[in-house]
Amino acid sequence: MQAVVVFTSGGPEVVRVEEIDRPTPGSGEVLLEVHAAGVNPSDFRGRSGFADLPPQYRPSIARPSIPGADVSGEVVAVGADVTEMAVGDQVYGLVRFPPFDGRGHGRTHAEYVTAPVADLAPKPRRLSHIEAAAVPMAALTAWQQIHRYGAVEPGERVLVVGAAGGVGHFAVQLARLRGAEVVAVASGRHEKFLRRLGIETFIDYTDGDPVGAAGTVDVVIDCVGSVGGVDAARWLTVLADGGRLVPITLGFYPPEELSRRGITRVGGQVQSSGADLRELGRLFDDGTLTVAIDSAYPLEDARSAHERGERGHLQGKIVLTMPASMR
Repeated sequence: MQAVVVFTSGGPEVVRVEEIDRPTPGSGEVLLEVHAAGVNPSDFRGRSGFADLPPQYRPSIARPSIPGADVSGEVVAVGADVTEMAVGDQVYGLVRFPPFDGRGHGRTHAEYVTAPVADLAPKPRRLSHIEAAAVPMAALTAWQQIHRYGAVEPGERVLVVGAAGGVGHFAVQLARLRGAEVVAVASGRHEKFLRRLGIETFIDYTDGDPVGAAGTVDVVIDCVGSVGGVDAARWLTVLADGGRLVPITLGFYPPEELSRRGITRVGGQVQSSGADLRELGRLFDDGTLTVAIDSAYPLEDARSAHERGERGHLQGKIVLTMPASMR
């Protein structure tokens, strides 16, 4: 099979597509023929060796490695003890995430991948494989923050920073479904898109003072953090005393200010969960949720997908398509 392989840490130029052996499913696993696979910041960061972190905090990564955790595809073989799924099932999932818990990487940027049944769910009927592959990590992140960790309650005013991106556009929709008033921060070119998702207030961070335009909110969901030298702590000034901060990505927020003002830092690392994806699938199938695709690239052009991701300013998700999706 063909797969994206990273032999050494570096920029997008180290991304290669190689022919390797097809894997075999183990106990509790299925083998998927991949139709599409989402591309996430964790893939870019892992490829770089987590160069954005101080050296002492960078996790070790075995090379060569195959990136990817999001997948949508068809079951073509089942391992021992698998009764929940059968050959021919159309499924999607976030595979083996987080990847540093001893279970190994998802390795979904390939034509075939093995996956634990517990990480998968039936693909939403209303979504194509390309759309479904864009869902798992981003939507599960937003879903688990809002539902598992209770980041948003009905009637609250919620600020979503980076609202047009992968996690952001799901956080906007799920917060509204919780009955919250949503304030979205993004560049001006995303305003129409976010208005269609039902936001109440839009702030163009490129036009004037975005902090001054936000007013006071009960919850800040920060999908940007301190990436590129951004001052993530500025959003604390709009957060009410006793409010909740939900950092989605790496950011610095002075702990002394959080303590002094009674601000609670809420949430945790997104986890693979077929059960949560079943819940999300129902929302996609009844038309309650929608997914946006920023761009799609064929497997053989995976390097361009990494380059697009590192340019940022996404509207939705990046996806890799596989030969199976062309049939």
